[in-house]
Amino acid sequence: MGSKRNIYLQMKTLKEARKILSDRFSLSGILSSEVVLVPDAVGRILSAPVKAKLSSPNFHSAAMDGIAVKSENTFGASEAMPKKLMVGRDTLYVNTGNVMPDNTDAVIMIEHIQVLDKSQIQIEAPAFPWQHVRKMGEDIVATELLFPQNHTVTPYCVGALLSAGIFSVSVKKKPKVLIIPTGSELVDWHDGDLKNLEPGQVIETNSFVLGKLIESCGGSWVRHNLLGDDPKKIKEAVNDAAENDFDIILIDGGSSAGSEDYSKSVIKGLGEIFIHGVTIMPGKPVIIGAVNNKPVFGIPGYPVSAIIAFEQFVYPLICRMLGQPEKVREKLKVEPTRKIASKLGIEEFLRVKLGVVGGRVVATSLPRGAGCITSITEADGIIRIPTHVEGLNEGQPATAELLRSPILIRNTIVVVGSHDNTLDVLTDLIRARHSHLTLSSSHVGSLGGLMAIKRGVCHLAGSHLLDSEDGSYNISYIKKYLPDVRTNLVKLVFREQGLIVPSGNPMGIKGIEDLIRDDITFVNRQAGSGTRVLLDYKIKQLGLNTGGINGYENEEYTHMSVAVTVLGGRADVGLGIHAAAKALQLDFVPIMTEEYDLIIPQQHFEHQNIQILLEIINSEAFKKRVGELGGYHTEKTGEIINVV
Repeated sequence: MGSKRNIYLQMKTLKEARKILSDRFSLSGILSSEVVLVPDAVGRILSAPVKAKLSSPNFHSAAMDGIAVKSENTFGASEAMPKKLMVGRDTLYVNTGNVMPDNTDAVIMIEHIQVLDKSQIQIEAPAFPWQHVRKMGEDIVATELLFPQNHTVTPYCVGALLSAGIFSVSVKKKPKVLIIPTGSELVDWHDGDLKNLEPGQVIETNSFVLGKLIESCGGSWVRHNLLGDDPKKIKEAVNDAAENDFDIILIDGGSSAGSEDYSKSVIKGLGEIFIHGVTIMPGKPVIIGAVNNKPVFGIPGYPVSAIIAFEQFVYPLICRMLGQPEKVREKLKVEPTRKIASKLGIEEFLRVKLGVVGGRVVATSLPRGAGCITSITEADGIIRIPTHVEGLNEGQPATAELLRSPILIRNTIVVVGSHDNTLDVLTDLIRARHSHLTLSSSHVGSLGGLMAIKRGVCHLAGSHLLDSEDGSYNISYIKKYLPDVRTNLVKLVFREQGLIVPSGNPMGIKGIEDLIRDDITFVNRQAGSGTRVLLDYKIKQLGLNTGGINGYENEEYTHMSVAVTVLGGRADVGLGIHAAAKALQLDFVPIMTEEYDLIIPQQHFEHQNIQILLEIINSEAFKKRVGELGGYHTEKTGEIINVV
């Protein structure tokens, strides 16, 4: 009989869960204070008001280079009736910042005086009281309030504090968080060689991501040694932390409904649980409880779930401990590039790529799996789909919370279509030479790219569609699917397409005809991709039946995904480019050399960003980098064909 599994009882909405958390922990006076030197206080929160000890400036000082005078002695001076002043008696020379001499209250700029000789100066205009003088206390007056409690010390504040004679301040201690990584499958990144990573083992990363998130919102963190799925050890670690000086405890992993997920039983055994499961995705399995009146969280093990759970629950808790408001992300109205389904009753945090195309901000969804950390590292924003909405329609206005600067989003070249490794090279070279500009590619196949151009949701598309009638690439498809769109076809590369097989080619695969063997499992590309078109053309040419190919229906969306499927042993062979096989040290059986092009609508072609892209495509640096990938030819790279 298997272990007892957890179940989610009475899951809370995000709003309900946040209110329970807020009500349960008042947090008043939870943080003690400490005294730090002013230069070390940047980013810290003042625990008490700060009043000036000195005035600034603490003397009357000259604000210009010139002569110090008593203003009443200059009255009546004019061009018609200039006044003469004796140096040492009526006036003294001063430089900016000098103490004003006794019995003076104004400065006349050096360029507004006439030097008659060493002892005499002539002026042609009077000075008014305190002209060009910084009066004592002009900036800061001793005893005045400089900063209230709960103020965040900035680099600017350092100057004010030191000028006011404040050399140390009382600040709130940083909330101290213990992170306990759990899971027998986890290994430390600094403990071993990647070559020794066993199947089933996973490098532990969440604790470091969570730790840096804690730092970013003003907390401090300690990482516990890795704990396996051992409820006794986990319980001991939580109990020790609750009895010591930690303010928050995070159990990383073990919060879901699996039979080896022990966070719930540990927290319940030591204290109480008031939330297990929140109607959000990712992040649903989060647990919130208390041990010794200290908040304890069961953080989901999947990376994106862990980040969302932290941002929605732990982050606001730390802000409240520090007496700080939560930072609100900038929002932008966007339009999805295609229909996006979502579950009713669940609030989804959808990660999206953004770009401005034709005056509107288009949003392309990224992989939605909670285990895909790249779905948040590549994201420009997050669209929150409410619980009562069953998804978004293409072009339906939505609101995205921005993860990147709007300037970067406005300067994003949006590429949709077929995948190719040379797009990564272009992305890197663009950012290296033009840091304000980025290239964002979404892989939906060559036909998908043409349809994206037709819908006006991208700047260009990558395509390698073979015309089986004349052996040409892309042009006939452009004329068929984009008859009303003026486009430019930019030749990017010729590349070797072939069969990607394990190192050493253990199955002895020699060509497409081997795909119908009973002992072969194939991994395919998605319908509409140029590689799929090529495969079907070759199969038809050889008179084979797709029904006889084991795995023909197994689809991946990129060449690298095909390669890693072969590397992982889930398939014996896949059709893809040489560069993908080389990147993962797999073997390659050449089938043919094909053309991979970029299709750019005329309406975007003259845009400065596209011209920068074309400049890089034609550069020797790009051609050199492409050559190093293997399986590419660049003799026609950069050639342009106008397709009418």
